[in-house]
Amino acid sequence: MEEIPIEKKPVGKVTHYFTKIGVAVVELSDELRVGDRVSIEGTTTNFQQVVNSMQIEHEDVEVAKAGQSIGLKVDQRAREGDLVYKIL
Repeated sequence: MEEIPIEKKPVGKVTHYFTKIGVAVVELSDELRVGDRVSIEGTTTNFQQVVNSMQIEHEDVEVAKAGQSIGLKVDQRAREGDLVYKIL
């Protein structure tokens, strides 16, 4: 079976990670919505998940725009400098 390459575009970068609550702070370079599928990638990080919950200043939001920093609940550990891609 040939692996189908996934199409993805960069949407942000992890600037902080809160271990206890499993939340990554992501500075967005493009729009992100609840329900989008993302890939978080870095030197030792590589996982995909659906965006189930995002917050801006502790308020739940459905859509976040470029230039905003969001708190993103993540399934696995993320690290500062990891890149966040939206899977198209």
